[in-house]
Amino acid sequence: MQRNFPQKRLGLLLASLLCTLPVQAAVTFIGEGSIPGTATDQSGLTGLLEDDVTPHNLIGGLGSALAYTGKGQRYIATPDRGPADGATSYIDRIYQLDIKLKQQSANQYLVEPTVTRTTLMRQARKTYFTGSAAAFDAVNSPDSLRFDPEGVRISRCGHSAFVSDEYGPFIYELDLESGKRLRSVNVPNKFLTDFPSATPSVELAQNASGRQSNRGMEGLAITPDGRKLLGIMQSPLLQDGGLDAAAARAGTNVRIAEIDVESGAVREFLYPLDKKGNGVSEILAVNDNELLVLERDGKPGADAKEKKIFKIDISAATDIRGVKQLPQTGVPLGVTPVTKSLFLNLLDPAHGLAGASFPEKIEGLAFGPDLDDGRHLLLVVNDNDFVAAQPTRIFAFAIDSYELPGFQAQQVHAEHSGECRKEKEHADD
Repeated sequence: MQRNFPQKRLGLLLASLLCTLPVQAAVTFIGEGSIPGTATDQSGLTGLLEDDVTPHNLIGGLGSALAYTGKGQRYIATPDRGPADGATSYIDRIYQLDIKLKQQSANQYLVEPTVTRTTLMRQARKTYFTGSAAAFDAVNSPDSLRFDPEGVRISRCGHSAFVSDEYGPFIYELDLESGKRLRSVNVPNKFLTDFPSATPSVELAQNASGRQSNRGMEGLAITPDGRKLLGIMQSPLLQDGGLDAAAARAGTNVRIAEIDVESGAVREFLYPLDKKGNGVSEILAVNDNELLVLERDGKPGADAKEKKIFKIDISAATDIRGVKQLPQTGVPLGVTPVTKSLFLNLLDPAHGLAGASFPEKIEGLAFGPDLDDGRHLLLVVNDNDFVAAQPTRIFAFAIDSYELPGFQAQQVHAEHSGECRKEKEHADD
């Protein structure tokens, strides 16, 4: 006669077995590489910038934006506006770099980054984009030469990249071979300031809407098919209660703009910050609807408390294009924000990264090619602010596939296809 095993004893036995099995974390820190803060690039520029400290060809600010090209171990990166908060004539540029991972053990890799090429960003021949805050035009148009690159993503054809700007904010498409701007992607007017200035306090006093000074389109994502861009602001817009009466950061409602690359059609979504005073540094597509968002405080080292990556979903979020003004905090009636859950806390003791040397400005996110064991590779990079004593640090994490079940790598199409050939001909004009 068969007897049923008591349910309680069965549960205890299963729990005991599970406790004896090795458990591997879903997101695992596997290695770190760095580029010295004194490294120089291939720009051919000589001499010092106006701060009398920084060489024109210094590799700095590299971690502001990083993107995988879809080819081998090759990435592109765009440094931000240079040193001294926009007070120099630093020329914007695109870096090509190889980031090689060499496995030492199951969860230990050597991370070896090498900058292999430097291309200066330009409007026309010898007319270069600059990080100088003074290089604006009076109506804040894309004709301005001032540009603060903060997000970069490779286009679907692979010969160009989209770069988001903290100043305008603008989004430009640039040819990777020549550095020439191919076009400006229209950004909704509500994101733009009407009266730009080289001085942040003057700019804030003159504008009642648009981005806060130095808090523009900090992050940029592209969907896996390359057809939509998603730009996220670093902080709430002025009209959305970004600042209080004392000009302190008080708002928590950040806008995401989704822009169709071909048609220009736009949707907007609400991303709620975890805490006022936090800012968004990057956004990265997992698939068409799910994305990773890097949210952080502005504190370095042991003082850092908020360096987190959240997974969001926009599929059920309300399109807030028609909402002219969001409340400073809280979600307005009838609006559904993006769903948001913690994906990776960079300061979690399990990763061993927190402490006195942890960088303030964690700003770049990129998926790389999957590891040999099938896990996804996520690279997290800091902006060293062009400080020679501080390296650019690249943190590598392995992600088990079950942690991102809907993951889709970006598909970069062959340049010999008809559509890509047409775009390439335009880039060569």
